[in-house]
Amino acid sequence: MLSLVTVAAVPDHRCKIPGENGSSFHNATSIADYIPMLPNGKMDSCALINSTSNSSYRCDQWVFDDTYYQSSTAMDWTFVCDRRWMGAVAQSMYMFGVFTGAVWLGNMADKYGRKPIFCWSALLQLILGVGVAFAPNYYSFIIIRYLYGIVGSAGSYIPGFVLTMELVGASKRSMCGISFQAAFAFGFMLVAGWGALIKDRILLQVVYGCHALVLMGHFWLMDESPRWLWANGRTKEAVAIIQKALKTNKIDKTIDVSKLANEAPPSAGGEEAGMLDLFKTPRLRKMTLNICLAWFANSLVYYGLSLNTGSLKGNPYLILFIMGMVEIPSYVITVFAMDRLGRRFITSTNMILGGLCCIVAANLTMGGSLSTWFVFIGKFLIASSFAVVYNYSAELFPTVIRNSAMGLGSMCARTSGALTPLIILFDSFDPKLPSTIFAVISLISGLLTLFLPETLNKDMPQTIEDGENFGQGDTCFTSCLPTKVKEERAKSLRELEPLKT
Repeated sequence: MLSLVTVAAVPDHRCKIPGENGSSFHNATSIADYIPMLPNGKMDSCALINSTSNSSYRCDQWVFDDTYYQSSTAMDWTFVCDRRWMGAVAQSMYMFGVFTGAVWLGNMADKYGRKPIFCWSALLQLILGVGVAFAPNYYSFIIIRYLYGIVGSAGSYIPGFVLTMELVGASKRSMCGISFQAAFAFGFMLVAGWGALIKDRILLQVVYGCHALVLMGHFWLMDESPRWLWANGRTKEAVAIIQKALKTNKIDKTIDVSKLANEAPPSAGGEEAGMLDLFKTPRLRKMTLNICLAWFANSLVYYGLSLNTGSLKGNPYLILFIMGMVEIPSYVITVFAMDRLGRRFITSTNMILGGLCCIVAANLTMGGSLSTWFVFIGKFLIASSFAVVYNYSAELFPTVIRNSAMGLGSMCARTSGALTPLIILFDSFDPKLPSTIFAVISLISGLLTLFLPETLNKDMPQTIEDGENFGQGDTCFTSCLPTKVKEERAKSLRELEPLKT
């Protein structure tokens, strides 16, 4: 998802001076005689001076600063000046692929199961991830990127996350869900690490693509979600997986297989549920629209800060690495905080504070140390809220449409992800404009999240009816924030006490 930050990096560049021998960015003689200066005192990277008429004209050849980048698709295909949009479209096409996959594969994961969609998408992710490195031209490159997006995030990431959440009970959902997001942060750092070590953009993309090899073992190691099996009437298979879990965990407990196998699952009656069911009933519809905006806003700010690292001064690989690294303590704190303060409070607070950090950073000198610190703080906060939104969504919606709900949220997130590189182009009009857009949307969504019900220590709903009745009357404004959460936690512990004995 972030590989273009290095594979398609756009380093500092200037027009190639007529008759210039070599292509050194810094050492050309009398640059000022050939390149006009902008009002801010910087060189115009897109124009040359006509020595005869003393007027400027657009150039068609560029010299790139190779201090950090020796090879990239942006350098090979010149994603600069009036072709700058091509780099933004390449990133957006991946996000549109994720959007398409969320619509298509999200429903398929609810219909055919989490495991088959995850595993086959992982195989295609490996093929496309390596194949995109050898795209011969820009158009084949963006088509493969589009297909890569379909199977990458929507095909592997979302079903993998949903399966993770459905394999554990309420007391472990926070740890497992946030750990899943922490793996994304380590991948973020690997993007920077491999980019710093490998200077050839084709080899770099091949290495990125080969990371999908670690997913291949899931064909044999992964079990299907017992919740999904149970909800779809495949009770014997669901019970068999639970028995396997009991044996693996060395828990001395017997299950009456014949009794459970003959019981009707919670969704019995031939209920065919899909993404449209999220909008058929009033409470589910409101929750769906609210959580979709949260996905949209979190993705917008997250990728806005991640993709715009080029505006920060210093080693771009180090900055990118730190942008990933700041997420790790964010997730550690989040794991402990969300089981005490609740999902709603953490999500809303961090989105509001993250939006404020974007506004502050935009109004400071971009690239200055203080501005950079606010960018890092904003990334710390938004990484936390984005991680909680995954957990929150999985816990809010019923099993029969959980993957569809996650897919819909992912669609909204990738819509904003696709728009992010295009919004960043607005810095040509005003450097503050992109960050201001990110901040306003984050603030609005953070406030609306307060109207969602809390899910801490609640059983996940199974059927559409369960989802419609979940958390009725529970909003931030009908509950005292920390006090209500503590009461719910104490109540849950009291209910669990007989089971422990």
